[in-house]
Amino acid sequence: MPAPLLFLNDFRILPLPHQAEQRAILEWLAEAHARAELAARGPEADPGARAALAQRLRKLVLRFGCSTDRIRTRGSALDDFTHTDWARMRIFDLDRFPAGRGSAARGRIFQEVTEAAFRQAYLGDTAPDALVHVTCTGYASPSGAQRLVAERGWGASTRVLHAYHMGCYASLPALAITAGLAATGTRRIDLVHTELCTLHLNPLLHDPEQLVVQTLFADGMIRYTAAGPGAPAAGMEVLALHEEIIPGTEAEMAWSVGDHGMAMTLSRRVPDHIRANLAPFLARLAERAGTSADHLAREARFAIHPGGPRIIDEIADLLGLAAAQVQASNDVLLNHGNMSSATLPHVWKALLEDPAVAPGTLVAAMAFGPGLTVSGAVLRKAG
Repeated sequence: MPAPLLFLNDFRILPLPHQAEQRAILEWLAEAHARAELAARGPEADPGARAALAQRLRKLVLRFGCSTDRIRTRGSALDDFTHTDWARMRIFDLDRFPAGRGSAARGRIFQEVTEAAFRQAYLGDTAPDALVHVTCTGYASPSGAQRLVAERGWGASTRVLHAYHMGCYASLPALAITAGLAATGTRRIDLVHTELCTLHLNPLLHDPEQLVVQTLFADGMIRYTAAGPGAPAAGMEVLALHEEIIPGTEAEMAWSVGDHGMAMTLSRRVPDHIRANLAPFLARLAERAGTSADHLAREARFAIHPGGPRIIDEIADLLGLAAAQVQASNDVLLNHGNMSSATLPHVWKALLEDPAVAPGTLVAAMAFGPGLTVSGAVLRKAG
């Protein structure tokens, strides 16, 4: 096998202020969709029609939303999701703004939350040589990373880079950026993911595709450290990286800025495209790591980005994986939901800390995003 490109360690989840059970979130969403639709239509004379509409929308949310057996809890940085006092909500004052407040208001909250997260992440800590900020759920310039470096007086010693707008698979391109930095002699490189997916909910969108998105995505933030070759062998070794774009799939997934936050398009055909292209992709990824796809399928743990429960299940079925091989991915989905780019680092952390995963175990990481882009890595748990 090749020498490691990087060593990943010191994973620290940045806690979110609000956690809720998926069951409660589904009920909140059902009420929000009804409230938004009724506000958009204006006063109706027939209270029975209002009740019927609310009941119909609740059924849609419960039918198409991600089930509580696959997602148990999700976190958010915004307290709007913890109550139904619509008038005091920062974004979802739906009686006045049926689609929620506009992108400018959501952007201000993104900036506020991410700046606070960077400060919290580096309380009493020393300066890294480089800091890579990863996100696809907001924009602010100077970024939270840049403001932290400026406030701490690290500007002469810490280089800031941004891995933005790639979507759920961004943790893997971020490793490629980090490996490039390490190859130039940069010693300590920190990566920080700040994904605030819930900021972009629009409760006026009732189609099944959007209901899946709204009941799947959650907020998530995590920090970890990378060091290049020659560093102490600890944590996860990154052995290989590979990425491909599937031809003819550009319309299957999209992430764009709209008037009311960012809007995601997520086709039901995404798992089918992944299934059709995964085997040759995995073979090329495995070759880069000096192994084979068959060996990975037999021996490795799989860190699969849970774009949805079906994706984990489809990959496990296609490759003939045992339940234990994808358990960490399912556990992160169950306890956190889909946190966009922050999700895979949560899975790596879980595998690193799991005593049942022995040192030397290979980890095949895979994630998917607009393009459709398939991105992967082979890692190894160090002793």
